[in-house]
Amino acid sequence: MRAAYIDHYGKLDQIQFGDQPKPTIQSDEVLVKVHAVSINPLDLPMLEGEFKAVIPVQFPFILGNDLAGVVIKIGTSVHKFKVGDEVFAKTDEQGSFAEYTSLKETSVALRPKNISMTQAAALPLVALTAWQALVEIAQLKRGQKVLIHAGSGGVGSIAIQLAKHLGAYVATTASAKNADWLTDLGADLVIDYKKTNFTDIVSDYDVVFDTQGGDTLEQSLQVLKRGGIVVSIAGQPDKNMAEAINANWLMSKIIPLLSLPIRAKAKKHGVRYHFLFMQPNGEQLSRIAELVEAENIIPVLDQVYDFTDFAQAIQHVDRGHSKGKVVVNLL
Repeated sequence: MRAAYIDHYGKLDQIQFGDQPKPTIQSDEVLVKVHAVSINPLDLPMLEGEFKAVIPVQFPFILGNDLAGVVIKIGTSVHKFKVGDEVFAKTDEQGSFAEYTSLKETSVALRPKNISMTQAAALPLVALTAWQALVEIAQLKRGQKVLIHAGSGGVGSIAIQLAKHLGAYVATTASAKNADWLTDLGADLVIDYKKTNFTDIVSDYDVVFDTQGGDTLEQSLQVLKRGGIVVSIAGQPDKNMAEAINANWLMSKIIPLLSLPIRAKAKKHGVRYHFLFMQPNGEQLSRIAELVEAENIIPVLDQVYDFTDFAQAIQHVDRGHSKGKVVVNLL
């Protein structure tokens, strides 16, 4: 099968496009013929080996996290899906940048009926990230205030829509050129990060969803009310990541130490810090699909490429500032 893969860690020029063995499936897995995939900023540090200490891979390693496609084979213990089902998913161990991929039954959900395969491929990673941050961890409630950083990105654009559906007052940081668009998505307040420091505008918020890390994360502690929470996907990992990756004894002790400084600062402010390492979850994807079908969440696509332009699509994401998601059609 055709695939985008690497034989060792490196830069973009290390990605190879060629044949790889078609995956086999276990009893609890489904085999999916991939119709479309999306590219995430996460794919780039994976390529470079940034997570190799905590997420080891075997080479050749097929890249990719998101997909939409059709089930062509099911394991003997699979009961939720049948051959011919159109599905979307965040991958498990097998990457998505290939003609076929295998997935745990528990990671897969039926594709929303009102959108295309291309649109569906844009959703799994970013929608699950937003759901797990705002619903599962922060438990965002109607009437609360949430600040979502980088609202025009893939995660931010979905998080804004989800937070608005949950009944929250939604502030976001973005460039001024995207203000009207983000307001249409549901943002109540758009802060031009190029001209204004968000700490001068917002205060006493219940939740901050941090997608930037660094100074943005530290400053976010200042805008929370006591008892508030910052959920970060770009800060220092804590014990929650160690648990998520089922780290060995040594790593389970080392990983939480990385976030000790930011957790100490959060405690000083009377707030909580939680690092999110998103996990595949078909049940949550099914609930997200319901929101998509009800038009509470709309996929946001920046660019769509053909498989022959895969390298160009990855370079597009690498340059940054995509408005929504970059998708590649394999069919």
